[in-house]
Amino acid sequence: MSAQLKHKAVWEASPLAFLSRQFIEGVPNIPKNVNLSGQTALITGSNVGLGFESARQLLALDLSHLIIAVRNQARGDAAAKKLRNEFPNAKIQVSLVDMASYKSIQSLVEWCETLSRLDIAILNAGLSRPQFERSEASKHEMTHQINYLSTALLTILLIPVLKTKRGTSGPAHLSIVGSDMSYWAQWSGTNDSIWDVIDDPAHFSSNGAYQISKLLLIMFVDKISQHVSPQEVIVNYPNPGACRGTEFGNDGNSGLVEKIWMAFAKPIIGRTVATGARSYVDAVAVKGIESHGSFIGEGKIKPFPVMMYEPAGKMLQETAWKDLMEELSFAKPMEILK
Repeated sequence: MSAQLKHKAVWEASPLAFLSRQFIEGVPNIPKNVNLSGQTALITGSNVGLGFESARQLLALDLSHLIIAVRNQARGDAAAKKLRNEFPNAKIQVSLVDMASYKSIQSLVEWCETLSRLDIAILNAGLSRPQFERSEASKHEMTHQINYLSTALLTILLIPVLKTKRGTSGPAHLSIVGSDMSYWAQWSGTNDSIWDVIDDPAHFSSNGAYQISKLLLIMFVDKISQHVSPQEVIVNYPNPGACRGTEFGNDGNSGLVEKIWMAFAKPIIGRTVATGARSYVDAVAVKGIESHGSFIGEGKIKPFPVMMYEPAGKMLQETAWKDLMEELSFAKPMEILK
């Protein structure tokens, strides 16, 4: 488990380790004996890019029922049509969810409760905003709203559904898509409240907000895993690495650094979409109890960011958990997790 890999954390945060992950380690192929026949999977943000490709790869492993959870009906329908053409024997549905809306997330989970089965959930929806922007509903900064707060709510609400709807052959899998950019997150606030940093325009930078959102997310994965039995639901945090050929970060309003990265570095350094998506499939179809609450990359259990092993980072993790439970109190998260 990641909690026992403190001795590897400094290396994984280094530039050389990043290049090693991208060019040398790679993501292993899925074993040929993996078969998902009879299983149902839900993937958010699955109409394009890594989400769509992971859906395709799961269907290639004989997944019986796929749920494409997206914000836009037309785009979801277009993605479903492509997949149905390739996998005519699978059941493929589109369900709408707006990750900026807590009510929409609750509605998605209420719909999931009507399913006869749910074995796999991949929470892939995420974004990186070039400028500071607040969610209209919560008033929190949008990158943190989508990547962290809303993803945490969906995770908590899905756990009892996965417990009761999973098949009898083993635990369900809930993979919360992460990023190795969390290794480089810098926290500039106090440990009194996370809102002082994430909701302050003076603290905002596009890369910084994305890194912190993913740091808070892996802290959440570590905490939530302590409230969920891996015998029922395995919760993990797969890192797809930097990938070329996705729409992520393709914003016409991106800053200069992001534009340079997208135009020059990403095409050279980036993995293929198929390789990045395979990390999701590995997390839900190959990895077992050993991955519970852990950071996964290149088919291996990887360490947490250095900060999480240090006293200041542990204090931040406790503060973030407290603030999160208060933010989501309307959903009674601790009652759900009992």
